[in-house]
Amino acid sequence: MATRPRKKITISLLIPFLVFILFFSIMIWQKYRASHDVPVAPVIQNVEGNRSVTLFFALEGTQLVREAREIDPCESETACLKSVLDELLNGPIGEYGETIPEGAAVDAVRMEGVLATVEFNRAFADALLPGSSAEMLAVYSVVNTVITNFPQIQKVKLNVDGNTKAILRHLDLSDPLPPDYSLEQALPLEHEKNNQNNK
Repeated sequence: MATRPRKKITISLLIPFLVFILFFSIMIWQKYRASHDVPVAPVIQNVEGNRSVTLFFALEGTQLVREAREIDPCESETACLKSVLDELLNGPIGEYGETIPEGAAVDAVRMEGVLATVEFNRAFADALLPGSSAEMLAVYSVVNTVITNFPQIQKVKLNVDGNTKAILRHLDLSDPLPPDYSLEQALPLEHEKNNQNNK
């Protein structure tokens, strides 16, 4: 019985077929990688140069007074707010008094539209000196500092140890607070120069 001749697949037909399969496989692999690659977050460049800020400290235990300070560049306004408050907690460089008790710390800050929220630890309330003056100076040194350095902010909400309805011995912190510049002492020019010289 005569055998049928086999169909020969020539190389000229095989090569285009293999090229097509390879090209199609590469396209599928690239699409798979694109759908599974984690996008790389853009690097946020620091703003060059220090930022001048104004902090509020105590004068003779009854009034607030301003002290200029410089902070390092920040990656965002929220980071700058945290840095400004950390400087406030570090205390004055000149002859003024501290307003925030030792042991107090800022756990977190948020900026939402015209409102800034500052989360303090429990020591902010527990370590305050007795008396309404100490509470007023502590609270409004924070509020005035925030609003003076961040003009877009109109009110500041202070929470203590996660409590959004915190009440100090004399001062209710349940609602956001506007600034109170009536507590500020306008210093004679000579006194201000002396304070600058002490820095």
